[in-house]
Amino acid sequence: MQKTLDQKLANIHADPHGAKDFILADAKDADMAFGIGAPGKSPESHADEVRFKTLGEYREQIRQIVRQGLVDIMLMSASTNDVLTIVERLFDDSPITPAARANDASDVFVVRGGKYLEAPAQPFRTATLDHIQCGHVDCSAEDRFRGANLGLYSVTFNNRLDDDLRTLEAYRCFRIEAERKGFRHFLEIFNPNMPDGLSPEMIPDFVNDHIARTLAGVAMPGRPVFLKMVYQGPQAMEDLVAYDPHLVVGILGGSSGTTLDAFKLLYEAKKYGARAALFGRKINNSECQLAFVQFLRMLADGEIEPEEAVRAYHGVLQKLGIRPLRSLADDLQLQTAVMSYASGGQVVVPAGVPVGSSESSPQPGRTRVGKKEKKDCGCGCNGAPGGCGDGSKAVVYDPENPPNFAAMTQAEKLAYNKAKRDHIYGD
Repeated sequence: MQKTLDQKLANIHADPHGAKDFILADAKDADMAFGIGAPGKSPESHADEVRFKTLGEYREQIRQIVRQGLVDIMLMSASTNDVLTIVERLFDDSPITPAARANDASDVFVVRGGKYLEAPAQPFRTATLDHIQCGHVDCSAEDRFRGANLGLYSVTFNNRLDDDLRTLEAYRCFRIEAERKGFRHFLEIFNPNMPDGLSPEMIPDFVNDHIARTLAGVAMPGRPVFLKMVYQGPQAMEDLVAYDPHLVVGILGGSSGTTLDAFKLLYEAKKYGARAALFGRKINNSECQLAFVQFLRMLADGEIEPEEAVRAYHGVLQKLGIRPLRSLADDLQLQTAVMSYASGGQVVVPAGVPVGSSESSPQPGRTRVGKKEKKDCGCGCNGAPGGCGDGSKAVVYDPENPPNFAAMTQAEKLAYNKAKRDHIYGD
C-alpha cells in the first residue's frame, strides 16, 4: 500500500515552497526512556496511588491509532515493532509507516531513582538495525524488509568537545550501517542537556549551526529524510528552513501541558516552516487519544484554528462522557512546555501570542470592539454574515463527496468540520 509519508515527502521535495503537505507522527517509543511509566497513568488510579497502564494496553492504543489512519508515522520501540509490525503485520494494509527508535542515548534514561540526566548525554544503542528490519540478527536478503525500514536516531550536543565528538562518531557509524542495509532514518536533535558556556539565548543558533555543519559532510543517500527538534521560535525555524528548503524540519512535542499548548505548538511551527510534528506524551496523556489525534490532523491540514480545536475537543469529550483533566478555561491557557525528556530546553512562544488574559485584554473567544466585546469564533470572521458564527450559511458533511479545501474560506472550513464532528460523534 502507498504510504502517506512517502507521498508527502515526494510532494515537498517537488515543490518545497508550495506544497501544503504536513507529516504527523505518534511517538509511542517511550518505553525506551521511562520504563514502566511509559504507557502513562491508568484512569483507574486513585488520589492516594499511582497505577500505570500496562505494556499490553500501550500496544492496544497503538493498534487503535493505526486503524484510525490519521497519522503518517507510528514510532515504536524495537520490541513493540517486533510484535506489531513483524508478527502481527499491522501495517501491511495501512497507509501509516512503522518506525522504531534506533538509539537511546543516555539523556533518555529517565528511570526512577536514576542520576543519568545530571551528566552530559552519551551515545548508546540498544536496538540493532537487523532486529528492527526483520526481527533477528543478520537478516537475509529475503526478509530484511519484513519489519520497519525507518528509524529515529537522536543526538545531543553540549558544546563539550570530547562528548560531542563521541556523539558525531556514533552517528557516522550508524549512517554507514544504515545506508548499507537500506535503512532510512530521521534525525532527532535535542537541546543541550548539560551545556557548557551556552546561555539560553544562544541555544537556537548553536543547534541550527550543528545541524547544518553535521549534514554538510553527508551525501544524499546517508542523509535523514527529515528532522525532529525543539521548536525554538519563529526566527530559528525560518533560518533553518531558508538555509535548505529540502531539509524537512519537524518539531517534537515534549511534555503534556494543556491542550492549547499542543495545538498552538503545531500551528505556530507550521506557520514558520515546519513540515512535520511528532507528539508522544501530548497524545498519550490526553483524555481521548483518537479524538486528540483527529484534531492534530485537522490542524496540520489547515482545517481548524487552535482555540477552536480546543473547544471542539472538549465538546467531543462531553459527548463521549469523558471527564476532562482540566476545565475548558484552563485548557485554553498557554503554559511553558518542557521540550525534552529531561528538564532542559523550553518551547519559545512567539511574540504576540496571548498567555492568559487580563482586565484590559479581551477574554478568550472574544474580540474587543471599542469598549465592548463581541463573541469571536476564532476564524477571523468576527461574526460577519456568512462566517462560521453565522447560522445562515449551512454546510453539510458528505463523506462520499469531500470538498475542495483549497477553495474554501476559513469560515467554511470551520463550519464543515463542525458538521463532520457532529456526524461522527452526534449533535
